[in-house]
Amino acid sequence: MSKTILKLDNVHSYYGRIHALKGISIEVNEGEIVTLIGANGAGKSTTLRTISGLIHPRQGSVSFDGHDISHTEPHLIVQRGLGHVPEGRGVFPKLTVRENMELGAFNLNDRDELERRLDYAFSLFPRLKERVNQKGGTLSGGEQQMLATARGLMLNPRVLMLDEPSMGLAPVLVELIFDIIKTMNEKGTTILLVEQNALMALSIAHRGYVLQTGQIVISDTAENLKKNEMVQHAYLGVE
Repeated sequence: MSKTILKLDNVHSYYGRIHALKGISIEVNEGEIVTLIGANGAGKSTTLRTISGLIHPRQGSVSFDGHDISHTEPHLIVQRGLGHVPEGRGVFPKLTVRENMELGAFNLNDRDELERRLDYAFSLFPRLKERVNQKGGTLSGGEQQMLATARGLMLNPRVLMLDEPSMGLAPVLVELIFDIIKTMNEKGTTILLVEQNALMALSIAHRGYVLQTGQIVISDTAENLKKNEMVQHAYLGVE
């Protein structure tokens, strides 16, 4: 039995007076891909922001690798090995592909290890290797998503959180991104995935949680969620 590496217990998060997360509890075990699915405004991105310390919960706890990180600052959470690739990519447009990626390993002083991580990232994203000296702002949307994901991978994270990696991408690129996420997981990275494309997310995930208005309404294996009537009607386009 693999151990739980990330755990949210009865977490309540707010934006000012807006009660965004209303007592959610989630577990992610080492080696898993776990997905959060739900409509816009359900609380998926807020969950990731709470885990990564951008929002601190008013109630409940977030623990990572057995340590309570509920009120830890974001840069310290990153140093523990918890990566977050936010929605919107956030590529630095005037920096090259390599410079963008090196920023993902900002806390690393070992040049040999930096090159090893770059080589590993380029093995997953060969298109980025071809554009290593190109400015981030000149890349296509799909390439920018690859760059944002590769930059997150440069941390050598124990858990990598991905927020809407397929947003705005052509179908052929969506398949490519999901293939890479699956390969990253097979090579040892635990993944917490937020994704509007529920069918694609459930096709690679081990387990999933369905969020509605800040609450978890269903949690099950990905296979069972694909067969769940409510999930099929609400998120998978089944009439």
